[in-house]
Amino acid sequence: MDYQDYYGVLGVSKTATPEEIRTAFRKKAREFHPDVAKDKVKGAEKFKEVNEAYEVLSDPAKRAKYDQMGKEVPGGGYGWAGGVPRGEAGPGMEEVHFGGTGFSDFFESMFGGMGGVEGMRGAGGRRMARRGSDVEGDLLVTLEEVMQGSTRDVTLQRGGGKVETYRVRVPAGVREGQRIRLAGRGEAGASGGEAGDLYLRVRLARHPDLRLEGSDLVTDVEMAPWEMVLGGSVPVRTLEGVVMLKVPAGAVAGQKLRLRGQGLPREDGGRGDLYAILEVGVPSEVGAEEKKLWDELAKKSSWRPKGRD
Repeated sequence: MDYQDYYGVLGVSKTATPEEIRTAFRKKAREFHPDVAKDKVKGAEKFKEVNEAYEVLSDPAKRAKYDQMGKEVPGGGYGWAGGVPRGEAGPGMEEVHFGGTGFSDFFESMFGGMGGVEGMRGAGGRRMARRGSDVEGDLLVTLEEVMQGSTRDVTLQRGGGKVETYRVRVPAGVREGQRIRLAGRGEAGASGGEAGDLYLRVRLARHPDLRLEGSDLVTDVEMAPWEMVLGGSVPVRTLEGVVMLKVPAGAVAGQKLRLRGQGLPREDGGRGDLYAILEVGVPSEVGAEEKKLWDELAKKSSWRPKGRD
């Protein structure tokens, strides 16, 4: 199992603030998102790596646990400073490894679920039938998959080395934390007991431009100053392509505009909405001719910021 340098993946220091981590993620996610990456296959893999790094470093509990690692141990590799991580098999438990979930073996070892069962003895020393333990793992799902649904091949390697492959259907409209159940695919039971189940917990991949609020999506739209004053139509990226957003004249920064039905599927069969939050973009540099025009506008405009009348 290879150690994953999540700080290196995002290109931040180990002392990075949550805001620095969030900014680095958005930059990397935009670069490798399958919609824009030149190499789709490589971009998809990199996008998963970036999401995995952000999944850990943006969560205070996961980050604290991860930060316990990183020290070399005798014989090479890395070790945990705080004992055995969740995911390592203990007494009576069988270690399992997932594949095709979108998360690395390293992530599954630290934060994934394990299964196992110990037999029980009844009167006279006879073994009693006992149901096998459930096995849990995480499944990284993109917002595009939430929109359309998908089918994934997930592999499960048990302690004996046998690799099993399961076709998993990800339903449209699936939610963060929802568990997809594969009945009878967990650990074997003891003394004739039935097998446990396999559960895959949905973890939604972060999108570089879209945030999730229930079934609604939220995005920031940068506007030119004259577009805010005069109004007009501007392009907005959705999960299904680019649509034109009509901005009224006299719009203000922070104003929220709604695009009906451009969100994610709802449980009632409908669709959520997409909310665009307007931001004003200001050029950092202007040419001589542009500066003259801005100077002229400043002199002729009757508008003044609040408190400067």
